[in-house]
Amino acid sequence: MIPVSAALDAILALVAPLPGETVALRDVVGRVLAAPATAGRDQPPFDAAQMDGYALRSADLETGRPLRVVGTATAGHGFTGTIQPGEAVRIFTGAPVPGGADRVVMQEETGRQGDVLTVAANAEPGPFIRPRGGDFARGAELPAGRALRPADIALLAAMNVSQVTVHRRPAVAILSTGDELVPPGADPGPDQIVASNGYGLAALVTETGAEARLLPIARDSLDSLDACLRLGEGADLIVTTGGASVGDHDLLARDGTRLGIDLAFYKVAMRPGKPLMAGRLRGTPMLGLPGNPVSALVCGRLFAVPALRRLAGHPPEAAARATAVLGTDLPANGAREHYMRARTGTDGCAYPADSQDSSLLHILAQSDALIVRPPHDPPRHLGETVEIVKI
Repeated sequence: MIPVSAALDAILALVAPLPGETVALRDVVGRVLAAPATAGRDQPPFDAAQMDGYALRSADLETGRPLRVVGTATAGHGFTGTIQPGEAVRIFTGAPVPGGADRVVMQEETGRQGDVLTVAANAEPGPFIRPRGGDFARGAELPAGRALRPADIALLAAMNVSQVTVHRRPAVAILSTGDELVPPGADPGPDQIVASNGYGLAALVTETGAEARLLPIARDSLDSLDACLRLGEGADLIVTTGGASVGDHDLLARDGTRLGIDLAFYKVAMRPGKPLMAGRLRGTPMLGLPGNPVSALVCGRLFAVPALRRLAGHPPEAAARATAVLGTDLPANGAREHYMRARTGTDGCAYPADSQDSSLLHILAQSDALIVRPPHDPPRHLGETVEIVKI
């Protein structure tokens, strides 16, 4: 068995960012830039009024004499002339500042009778002008490798960028294995159960921003397994569940070479999830998850999601960890790294589930975190700080 960190390193070494594709700005939230995006104009593209008021020459305020209002500038409709000595222009927020003006006086500090304007002697100095290019200049870039958030997309739109080059979404083929499985909605035989792993993993893949392809259930024969695996050709990652343990019917582990699997590792020192494998299936990165439902989804979160994020252009990194205060005592941990299902309370504490059986989906569904216990972690007590992974 290898440590969790070594397993993740091996999995991330199997994948690399996918090529770029050009996508309309409306559809790139969460995607990662594969090439820089460049501003096509200054923002603002002119000196702009910061507030409603009057545009004028600062020099004219030194005399204290009234000014003559010679026009109006609104957002989208600037004043086309140039302000001369003794003149002012009524201006509104966002409007271009007329030529000749170097200051905007807010309207609350002025008085006006017809076209005659007076300015209070104690008016704020301002100048209340947003300079051309004050936000960004033409040629400014958003660099490749940036994951696009809503604020980035608003910035790109302001840069007059309508489409960008982002890394392609990973396509993931998901295969469940076992004679005991039937799809949801079917009528299980007396010795069968309903397949859940594939559906949970497909949801996890979709949540990560990748595209999930749910393959037919493979039966416990080499011919069936090989035929179903070939249906995953063209995917960027193949994820299987079941068949990775040491039983007589665990064909992925036993006959992987005959199926075309070049194994990178097999078995990880963790719980849940010990019978985990990874490698390449005829050149395509492959991740073989355990068949127990909780094990499959926990390993999916810890290993498949980082691999998918890497394929999508994100940095190679493990699932983010946070800290929480332990809401109860815990006994010492064993030799394997343990990811304990837990819920976080309104008090900010993490409460591990009473049972950590890897078959109990209802407990996983009630959990929102995994408490991470290092190998041979000593007993922990209420109030201590522990590491968690949010799920």
